[in-house]
Amino acid sequence: QVQLVESGGGWGRPGQSLALSCKYSEITFRPFTLGWYRQVPGKQREFVASIDQGSTTNYGGSRRGRFFITRNVAENWIRLQMDRLELDDTGTYYCYLENPTGRVRYYWGQGTQVTVSS
Repeated sequence: QVQLVESGGGWGRPGQSLALSCKYSEITFRPFTLGWYRQVPGKQREFVASIDQGSTTNYGGSRRGRFFITRNVAENWIRLQMDRLELDDTGTYYCYLENPTGRVRYYWGQGTQVTVSS
């Protein structure tokens, strides 16, 4: 059974940095994509960043150049480095695993809160 466990986040001021990590259980299917979505109350989840099994990365437009996603293949975790934080980065960040050919397409972590305020 796939498990995703997030850690990190918390509070930061605009311009500062925070980092999120997501530890995942062994992935037995290919292809796959790991990444992060952000959600604020009353709105749909918003794509933040992803990395696939070949380490190709993709970023949501407003965070390109400020956020960086990496993957540790040996230890089964991904990390989201969030630099130059902005107020709009506030939200609950969910780690996800996508299996595009599986019966279950998305697996989600429990979410971790990021709050940016001055």
